[in-house]
Amino acid sequence: MAVDPTPDSSASADQAGPKPPSKDPKKKKDEKKEDDVSDEDLALKQQLELYVERVQDADPAVQKFALESMRKEIRTATSSMTSVPKPLKFLRPHYGTLKAYFDTLPESDLKKYLADVLSVLALTMSAEGERESLKYRLLGSEGDIGSWGHEYVRNLAGEISQEFAKRQYDDMPIDALMELVQQIVAFHMKHNAEPEAVDLLMEVEDLDLLIEHVDATNYKRACLYLTSSSSYLPSPDDVLALDIAYTIYMKFEDYASALRIALFIDNIQYVKQVYTSTEDLLLKKQFSYIIAHHGLALELDDNIAADDDDREVLQDIVNNAKLSEGYLTLARDVEVMEPKSPEDIYKVHLIDGRASASSSLDSARQNLAATFVNAFVNAGFGQDKLMTVASESSSGGSSGSWLFKNKEHGKASAAASLGMILLWDVDSGLAQIDKYLHSNDNHVVAGALLGVGIVNCGVKNDCDPALALLMDFINKEDSVIRIGAILGLGIAYAGSHKDEVRVRLSLIMGDPTMPLEVLVFSAITLGLVYVGSCNEEIAQSIIFALMDRSETELNEPLTRLLPVALGLLYLGKQDNVEATAEVSKTFNEKIRKYCDVTLLSLAYAGTGNVLKVQKLLGYCAQHLDKGETHQGPAVLGIALIAMAEELGLDMAIRSLEHLLQYGEQNIRRAVPLALGILCISNPKVNVMDTLSRLSHDTDGDVSMAAIISLGLIGAGTNNARIAGMLRNLSSYYYKEAGHLFCVRIAQGLVHLGKGLLTLSPYHSDRFLLSPTALAGLVTVLHACLDVKYVILGKYHYMLYVFVLAMQPRMLMTVDENLKPLSVPVRVGQAVNVVGQAGRPKTITGFQTHSTPVLLAAGERAELATEKYIPLTPVLEGFVILRENPDYHDDH
Repeated sequence: MAVDPTPDSSASADQAGPKPPSKDPKKKKDEKKEDDVSDEDLALKQQLELYVERVQDADPAVQKFALESMRKEIRTATSSMTSVPKPLKFLRPHYGTLKAYFDTLPESDLKKYLADVLSVLALTMSAEGERESLKYRLLGSEGDIGSWGHEYVRNLAGEISQEFAKRQYDDMPIDALMELVQQIVAFHMKHNAEPEAVDLLMEVEDLDLLIEHVDATNYKRACLYLTSSSSYLPSPDDVLALDIAYTIYMKFEDYASALRIALFIDNIQYVKQVYTSTEDLLLKKQFSYIIAHHGLALELDDNIAADDDDREVLQDIVNNAKLSEGYLTLARDVEVMEPKSPEDIYKVHLIDGRASASSSLDSARQNLAATFVNAFVNAGFGQDKLMTVASESSSGGSSGSWLFKNKEHGKASAAASLGMILLWDVDSGLAQIDKYLHSNDNHVVAGALLGVGIVNCGVKNDCDPALALLMDFINKEDSVIRIGAILGLGIAYAGSHKDEVRVRLSLIMGDPTMPLEVLVFSAITLGLVYVGSCNEEIAQSIIFALMDRSETELNEPLTRLLPVALGLLYLGKQDNVEATAEVSKTFNEKIRKYCDVTLLSLAYAGTGNVLKVQKLLGYCAQHLDKGETHQGPAVLGIALIAMAEELGLDMAIRSLEHLLQYGEQNIRRAVPLALGILCISNPKVNVMDTLSRLSHDTDGDVSMAAIISLGLIGAGTNNARIAGMLRNLSSYYYKEAGHLFCVRIAQGLVHLGKGLLTLSPYHSDRFLLSPTALAGLVTVLHACLDVKYVILGKYHYMLYVFVLAMQPRMLMTVDENLKPLSVPVRVGQAVNVVGQAGRPKTITGFQTHSTPVLLAAGERAELATEKYIPLTPVLEGFVILRENPDYHDDH
């Protein structure tokens, strides 16, 4: 500028003037640099410097032209991943000059124009935290921001979220920001950057905007991102995100996905809304299958299906009446109908010499173990080689013969095992169990009552046979029979909020003369039937029962199941537990902490709440010497809360590893069980190795828990490696009756349903958590915290509560008449595609099978044909296929 004192001089002089001086100082300083810059760049650089000067010209026309050109240069410049665009690089030294000049300009279109350019320059120039890009954007013209490129829009979005937080803090207006947000979201949604749009809207707390910006091409990806991020959001934002996803799915008529979200947030209104928003009966049948798998007790009314016949068909599906039939179809297809005996599972011949000697002896405990193995392995098949054998066999040995190879309470488990073998098949099941209900042996009657409950597990029936049969036995004098009937009710009506059960059992809970064990099982049953209901009345009755216990009773290991029963009422309900937790602080100090920890861990089970995990880890960090018991539930609680999503799960496994090294004995006893629930029916190698190491631990309780957990992580997988480990353990512990019993139970679990069942409470792509299944697992695991007293004592029938979590791990495709239909599907490892660009593959390393197929943990299926359209995006359980009208056979 110094060269030409006359600012109004003509353009030609202006062009000649500034060039030489701009080179002069450069020569001295940047000799080296000059060599690197190519001629092209040099020309561009000089051109831009000229524009900078021209912008400060007095003639508005010149200014306008210079700005236009500068703008054009910046817009057309390309940048690579690693370098800044050239124009931005060369304009860097002039940023300050332009800023200073901008402040002197009067308000005009030109000033807005300059603000736009400055806003873009601020992208590379402004200091951290200055938010200058946003400042000049707001001063600039209203034009389209997308034309400046993605990077610019991204940077703005980041600055907006900071500015928004600041303005909220200072109570300043945010309207101008929200207008920008509108533009940015529209831009992101147009350019397949749904996650960024969602992130920005979460930052400015206005997710509702998303609903108007999604369209049919991108709503799936936006919702997928919303639902996946919801598990990392603090409450109440998580529910809000899911709510928006639900609204979007409903808007685009993706009803099956909307239903999954309605079940996830446990909103019955939404579930009914999904039903009523479509007239398509087939879709409603598919919804019913999803609900049945989830275990939600839903009574369908006239609004859901006006026609009585239709409603009956739907209610049948919701009641799981077809489950047994589908399961047996799968079994025939996989060719495993042949009943197996415990010997087929133990495979004694594969073990070296010494163990086979002891296994020939008929001890009552060995027989009890065989009873369980037999029940688990043949679960739901309706036939086995011990209990259901026809009595016409030559030796004349009827099924009674096996029953009486068991002692006292062993007979109860043996009779109940019949229920497990006939699982889900109510009609023939009740017919076969009936003969034991008239036995003279109380234990047999009790077992038969429990068996009645097991047969009805998860299958609801209009005439409520279980209720009719079991109610008569609840008030018998013999407490064994009572417990059988009570636990039977709990298993049959878990999650159904059945009022008759509450009325009868509340009387027992309020009766001070009740034996402790009857009281405890009544509480557990109420907890199972009213799982997650937050029912105040029942909570009160359990609290009073806990307060009335004497010191000696509080020392009984069984009493510790009372807090578990209380916790089940609040399973997964988060804050709703707080009032009850306050009350629990007034209990006797023997059980106070135990109750507190149990309530906390169950209320947040499956939520992935990091703060609660930290709190529980805090409990575990204390070194206590007195016989404190509350650390066991704390360890289990960590696993229950962290199992919600993959990241938390891996972190929990690492934390448990530390607890093993530094924890006290009572913590170490719970760690194997915690690992078992974290990877249930999902044999991860690292966990398997840890448990294998612990199964030889010097502490008996630790090793027994580890053995049972080996069974849990391999449940229903037929995993050969775990089966091998357990065979070796059976020869290692051949003299230890207790350990051997645990090994047998684990062997039964690994071959659960001959490998067709799973115990995992998660389903629907590991998105939904079935509360009844989790309740069953939690109850058994808490019982296993004291293996010697409960499982090896006389309450071994608690193991049957696992039945609540048993589900066939199958994909069964059916046609429009609900008859099995075989189609090719690809089954492979599920891949997480959240927020990825384009249309990535959702499974990897797949094999093509024809349905029905088995799905292992972490596997996903997709149809390999275009002939049919599935009515739900998640292929598992029962899936209805509709013929594709656009499909033409090429041949």
